[in-house]
This record gives sequence, structure tokens and C-alpha cells, in this order.
Amino acid sequence: MTDQIKSDFDKVIKKLKLPKKNIDLRKKNLDKFINSGFPNKKEEDWKFSDLNKIISSNIKDLKYFNKELFNKENKTIIPKDVLPYKLFEHNKIVITNGVVDIIDFKYEDLKKIKIINTAENQSSNTKQSLTYLNSAFNTNYLKIVIKKNYSLNKSVIIYNFTDEKINSTNINQRLDIILEENSKLNLINFFTDYSGNNFININHEFKIEKDSILKNYIIDSKENSNIKYFNNNIDLNENSLVENFILSTGSKFIKNEIICNLKEKYSSAFISGVINLKSNQQHEIKTNVNHLAENTKSYQLIKSILNENSKGIYQGKIFVDSKAQKTNGYQLSKAILLNENAEFDAKPELEIYADDVKCSHGSTSGCLDENSIFYLMSRGIKRNDAEKLLINGFILDAVEKITDLEIKKLIKEIMGIIE
Repeated sequence: MTDQIKSDFDKVIKKLKLPKKNIDLRKKNLDKFINSGFPNKKEEDWKFSDLNKIISSNIKDLKYFNKELFNKENKTIIPKDVLPYKLFEHNKIVITNGVVDIIDFKYEDLKKIKIINTAENQSSNTKQSLTYLNSAFNTNYLKIVIKKNYSLNKSVIIYNFTDEKINSTNINQRLDIILEENSKLNLINFFTDYSGNNFININHEFKIEKDSILKNYIIDSKENSNIKYFNNNIDLNENSLVENFILSTGSKFIKNEIICNLKEKYSSAFISGVINLKSNQQHEIKTNVNHLAENTKSYQLIKSILNENSKGIYQGKIFVDSKAQKTNGYQLSKAILLNENAEFDAKPELEIYADDVKCSHGSTSGCLDENSIFYLMSRGIKRNDAEKLLINGFILDAVEKITDLEIKKLIKEIMGIIE
């Protein structure tokens, strides 16, 4: 692997034509990645997912250089059948094969938004092998600043496309967002993959200043054979709030990792999500909520539906610093296994160093209740329909945590939830 990755790195550097300072930064990150390699089960955070094995088993001769990663002429036209396109008005960013095609904030006052789109990236605040890989190879560094006292009029949808020109390729994306004081942003990450057998490595980093609100939604619903890692690192300051929702159902493998740092008093983090898998899929949601100041609050609720030989994983940790008195932290994961070959692994954690806190965590898994199915069938409902009703009722609890009505409607339509 080492010879190929170094050769591909040289090709990337040649294409990007970067200043020496940025080349040196990328080289440092490359060396760190080569020294650590892809994560495997020996690492505690990857104990349920051996990414090194998953990549080598599914992608033959992974490439780190592909000319399509530099194609600025894609100008993707969003297909009319891509659901968000037709449901409500929105601003949009279109990314094709890791390249930013379109940035369109037509509903906003552009004096209130600063956008930087460059190849000169920065190192990540998250120190681990996949962010090193991202910092070494990403071809687009996108930074968005929402200025003080500005709330966007419409949501922003990031359309993440891959097309048939890409195969057996590592795609790296980086986005930094800063919400200045008393600002607000609704962000939807929408994945539509027309390619397969790629490793897509995404790193988003957020800084949420005082009295600001971020609503961050991740939707991976189109069936595909790609392998994905999506890291979200979120720093929250005084009286700021983040609402996260993850719909994880499309890719062959995906690990969504959310790190929330509640750095100042009265900051809050709300995380909910649904894993809904069919056959030969493995999806993981990993959360790490760090309460670092007094009077902070977090809430986590993850629901999983697992069919055939699929595997769902939830790892969630609440950390409470000794300074973080009056912390309120809640965490719960629930899974329904629809087949005896399905697997669910959970690792809920509490690490508390303060004594005046209210924290709880838990995890449950099981099958659909046969008594409930029998009751519905006795009312003339077919078994398949009865199972669908129970599944919808099970996941609806997590979906209802979404506070934006347009986005909630979008999620329900994608999932086929009928109320």
C-alpha cells in the first residue's frame, strides 16, 4: 500500500499546484496516516468494525488518485427524481466525485455569508488516521461562515453525488462551518451514489458561537456498494444548540461519527437517528458528547431495524468533566432484529467526574412482538402490513425529534412512513 499511496500523493500534489506550506502540511498528514493505517479491531473505537478488512474485502486495488477528482467541468444537473429537489425551496451545494460543482445561495443575503472554496486545506481538529488521510488527499476545502445575527431564510442541501466514472477510488471531502453569534443554519447532507466500490471519507467541522443554532441532517438512503466514513466534529459555545439526525440505510458500509463538545454553559446537543438495513450491510453510529461546562444538556436516541444478515452498531459515550455540574445527559438505543442472522452491537458509556448531574444510558434489542402482530391480524390486517405498522411506530419516535417540519416531511417520505 505504501508505494502506491506515495505515488498517488505525488500525482495529487502535481495536479493541485499548491504553495510549499500546504504541501508540507499534507505530507505530514500522509506520514501520520501511513504510520497508523486504516482502523481495525485492535482500536477500541473500531472494535465492531474492522475497516481495514472491510476495504480490502470489497475494493480491489484502492486508488488514491483519479483524474475525475479534479474535474471542474462536471456541473451536475440534479435529477428531478431526487426527492429534496421537488419538495421545498432551498439553497444548494452540489459535490460530484468529491469536487464542488455548484454553490447556490440564491435565497440569502450574500453579504451575510462568507464562502471559501480552495484546494489549500487545513489539518483537522480530530486526530485519527482517517482525518489524516482526508487532510493529505482532499482536493476541495470548503469553508462557510454565517455572520453575526443572520439566520438563513432557507435550508442548505449538500447534494453528494458519485457517478459511474469513479470506481475503486478513495474520495476525501472537507467542510468547515462557523456560525457566528446569534446565527442559524439548517444543513442537509443528501447522498446519491450512482457508483460503487469506492471509499468515501468525509470530515465536517463546526464552530457554533454564542446563541446560535445548527440543525444538521445526514441522509444516506440510495442503495449502493460504497464504503463511507463521515466525521462530524462540533464545538458549541454559550447557549448554543445543535440538532443532529441521521438516516442510515443506503450504503454497503457506513460509519457516522459525531463528536459534540459542549464547551460553555447552557449549550445543548440533541442527536437522533435511524439505521434501517437489508442484506449484507453494516452501519454504525458512534457518538461522543463531552460536557465541559456547567448547565449543559444532551439527548441521544437511536433506533435500528435489521434484516437478513445485516449488522447494526451503536457506540455512544457521555463524558462529564469535573467542572460540568448541573449536567443533564440522556442516551438510549433500541434495535429490532427481523431475522435470526441479523446482528446488533451496542456500547453505551458514561464517564462522569462531577457529582451534581443527571445522566442515564441504556440499550435494548429484540424481535417484533408476536402478540401485537396477532392483535393487528385479528383486526383483518395482513401479517406484512402489521409488521410494517409496528416498524413505523418503532422508528417514528426518533423521526419526531426533528423540529424542522419540511425536513421531517422529507425524512418520512423517504422512509415511507404514513401516519
